[in-house]
Amino acid sequence: MRLVYSYYVLDLVHKGHLKMMENAKAIAGKDGKLIVGILTDEAVMEKKPRPILSFDERFDLANALKYVDLVVAQDTYSPLPNVKKIKPDILMESSSHTDEAIEEARKVMEEFGGKVIVIPYYPSQSSTNIKNNIINGNGESEKEER
Repeated sequence: MRLVYSYYVLDLVHKGHLKMMENAKAIAGKDGKLIVGILTDEAVMEKKPRPILSFDERFDLANALKYVDLVVAQDTYSPLPNVKKIKPDILMESSSHTDEAIEEARKVMEEFGGKVIVIPYYPSQSSTNIKNNIINGNGESEKEER
């Protein structure tokens, strides 16, 4: 059974989140499991403002999604403490993260025979972008390319 770990703030659920989870679940395979880490408020605030939704709400949202097999709390912005405990076969990363963070994740995953898969980041599928458009009264996020 293949374990895949993917992690999110999940303050606003959008198509980018769903596509990443759908892809992660496909990589896990029919008999595999997708484990989703939801960042605690404290973990988010290492790099971003406090989420609008509470941790409990974000955790429950993740649990409700059909691609997700298990949801766990992620107490740091980095997934590495959870990855070291869970030892998944695959860690899903976003190209929005720094090369250094991705390389560090690769080294940790290689220690127990796992690997990192980097998924492209699409700025039009961004909670921050959606929030900014709401604040600025734009009413919709930037159109994604079709």
